[in-house]
Amino acid sequence: MLTAEQISIIKATASVVGNHARDITGVFYPLLFERYPQVQAYFNQTHQIQGTQREALAQALVAYATHIDELGQLSEAVSLITHKHCSLNIQPEHYDLVGECLMEAIGRVLGAAVTTEVADAWSAAYGQLADMLINAEAQIYHHNAKRRGGWQGERRFVIDAITAESTTMTSFYLVPEDQEEAIDFMPGQYVGLILTIDGEVVRRNYSLSDAPGARHLRITVKHEQGGAVSSYLHQQAKVGDAVRLTAPCGDFVLKPEDFGADKPLYLVTGGAGITPAISMLNSCVASGRKIVFVHAAINGEHHAFAKHVQALKSKHENLKTFYIYETPLPQDAPDAIGYLKADMLGALMNGVQDVDLYYLGPKPFMACVNRIVQELGIPPQQVRSEWFGPREALD
Repeated sequence: MLTAEQISIIKATASVVGNHARDITGVFYPLLFERYPQVQAYFNQTHQIQGTQREALAQALVAYATHIDELGQLSEAVSLITHKHCSLNIQPEHYDLVGECLMEAIGRVLGAAVTTEVADAWSAAYGQLADMLINAEAQIYHHNAKRRGGWQGERRFVIDAITAESTTMTSFYLVPEDQEEAIDFMPGQYVGLILTIDGEVVRRNYSLSDAPGARHLRITVKHEQGGAVSSYLHQQAKVGDAVRLTAPCGDFVLKPEDFGADKPLYLVTGGAGITPAISMLNSCVASGRKIVFVHAAINGEHHAFAKHVQALKSKHENLKTFYIYETPLPQDAPDAIGYLKADMLGALMNGVQDVDLYYLGPKPFMACVNRIVQELGIPPQQVRSEWFGPREALD
């Protein structure tokens, strides 16, 4: 428990750490990987190269220090972090390694400004944060192990089928080696996929793209040029191959109690962001709830699950679709051309602001939708999205 004096020190030095947060994280990651190379597999190296992971950590440091005496305001961020950690199978002992290197990085960057009192305060603050995350993660691990078909840690699955969904996206049906029981999860959640590629262990998170309650889990992966894991899956993976998965995690979910909700449900996605929305759609389309499915794609060849959603629309009158193509092909017939705009979504809403809206896609798309929902006056508490970077990047 932090003392009142330590809290005062953290708040007084928060701006100093904040001003140097990017420098601190720039020292921290190389130090961590050099000293403890075994943890490198837990970090996406593409994000390391791009700097997005360092930026996210820097923002988290500033947010934690700023709200050190009102941690309730960080509950949304804590939930996001803990679910991400559980998908990576982060363990309590990892926090000691991170804390050691983080405190050393702060000392190296800030130098003489880190007095004994300041160092003790920040060390205590990190310990408090670590305990909070460890306890929250223990609850998630326990829940994941107890639900039907659940497990904790890594589990072996086999690729049972591979299906192309578009020219760039492919679905992989994964079945557990050790049981026939159906697997429960929340629509919108993701799994951690662990592969060994060229002798190196790599981990990636992929959204589940089908409804829960089946024996299989389905992930749908976009082939990213230069992406080590997506290239491996698209070019080398085959039926019968074994992979390892961590249990489904994530709080960007459609809860069962929401399936029959009175409010219209808007699922607004761009590109590969369609995958968790398909899980949500498959889970609740039969409920009779009004659903508006909005998707933006480059063109028809890049539009995943188009035939599947059309089949659902033909069967369920409560489902309405609206598609925007950036550069349509001659054979395409989208509802709009270009990019999603406020007047398009506004026309679909027809003046009704009391809706539940979930959105996900590439960063420019998410920034666009973030502005649109504010402009249209949709209640913030009824808008959900999933974003692993600094929230400010969407504003």
